[in-house]
Amino acid sequence: MESSRLGVDVGRGARVAVVSPPFLSHAQPLSVLAGALARAGAEVHFVSAPSFAPLARVAGVGFVPLTVTRNANTGVARSTRQGAREAERLREFLASTRDGAVATLLLQSRHRGEDMLADPGGVLAGMRALHARLAPDWYVVDQLSYPVTLALHCLGLPFVTFCPGHPTYVPHSPDALFGVPYAWPRAVRPADEELRELRRAARADDVAFTERFAEVARTHTPAAPSPGRAFALTSRHAVVFNYPEFRWLPEHPPGTTRFLYGGHCLPAREPDPGPEWDTVVRRLRTARERLVLIALGTFLSARDDVLATLVRGILAQVPDAAVVVAAGDRAAALSSLSGPSVHIAEAVPQRWLLRRVDAMVHHGGNNSFTECVASGTPALVLPFSSDQFAIAHDAERAGLATCMDPCRLNPRTAGEAVRRLLHEPPDSLPRWARAVRRRGPDWTARHLLRTMAAIPADA
Repeated sequence: MESSRLGVDVGRGARVAVVSPPFLSHAQPLSVLAGALARAGAEVHFVSAPSFAPLARVAGVGFVPLTVTRNANTGVARSTRQGAREAERLREFLASTRDGAVATLLLQSRHRGEDMLADPGGVLAGMRALHARLAPDWYVVDQLSYPVTLALHCLGLPFVTFCPGHPTYVPHSPDALFGVPYAWPRAVRPADEELRELRRAARADDVAFTERFAEVARTHTPAAPSPGRAFALTSRHAVVFNYPEFRWLPEHPPGTTRFLYGGHCLPAREPDPGPEWDTVVRRLRTARERLVLIALGTFLSARDDVLATLVRGILAQVPDAAVVVAAGDRAAALSSLSGPSVHIAEAVPQRWLLRRVDAMVHHGGNNSFTECVASGTPALVLPFSSDQFAIAHDAERAGLATCMDPCRLNPRTAGEAVRRLLHEPPDSLPRWARAVRRRGPDWTARHLLRTMAAIPADA
């Protein structure tokens, strides 16, 4: 193993590099964890694309520029400068979301090789150079940054895996397949033949990725042990889930790996977005008694048809509610809906607003889900892709949210669902909000440093 300072001296004073892909939804929680590790006594560097340097400054940690994938999303996916093929894949993805859950997941399966393992040799070289420069005791790596995980495995460097999405992003058994939801919400139940097709595609991905991982390891570090099943390659020391520990989640295989459910990765204090947002909230509260936030994430904000359906439905069915809409680059296209009780913006201070709204409509992304739970905000979940179906299932089963199929949405049903949320908020939400808030990034950082300190020097 190349790191030489493992053992009881690692903990307070440990050098830790937190490596993030260039996606805002991943970089934000990882930067918050980086700040928590620094507060707990570690010397921390945040490693990501140059545009994310401000996150390191806010977290109070060092910054090292390193881009580990050609894809990028700095806040509004379609406005982010990226290559022609990456932009084309984004257009294909958005089009697929109009055809339903399985069509979208199959499209994501076809894109997976380009999205997730585009230049493993280049990333390995970059990580080798990074280690020569910083010599961290530990790395914390985003679980979906497969080329970074593979590089750390090949170089024999100690790392912790941070899972940014649903815990089943890490396959829990041989039958579990990345890209196939472990469970579905009631509103989205694909036909059996569709599920069989999805499982065939996911199994082919599993085999192809595993073979490619092995080929990269043989080519670049012949002495390294086999990486094994690609999607299951994680830290053998600790895996952090940015997620609540629901009792029905699949069990982890027995072993020495520690699995930490951090609950959320929100900063202790949310930055003030400025007086203009105070003015917006006061204006809307003056117009209507209740306030609803609609935000479908940095990719799916492009679905302006769904955003428009939601706004029209809430205005018609919930006459005492005003609406704030995060519309990305579709804000101008939706400007005709703006008015005394509707505020449409390209981007919104979501975490700040969650303390000031009565309900939220979101896409089932992990950040939006955990932010709603931590703030005690009732939610309507509209899952489109990825792990959003599994998250929607858990939110529904825990009694934390209502779920609907975005492909079957109409103004009446959308408005009625929001009205029920406002007038009959979930009973279990306060209990889960307390449970999630008891953990968080500082709890996770303390437990991680203890885990690091407990690893024998010859591990």
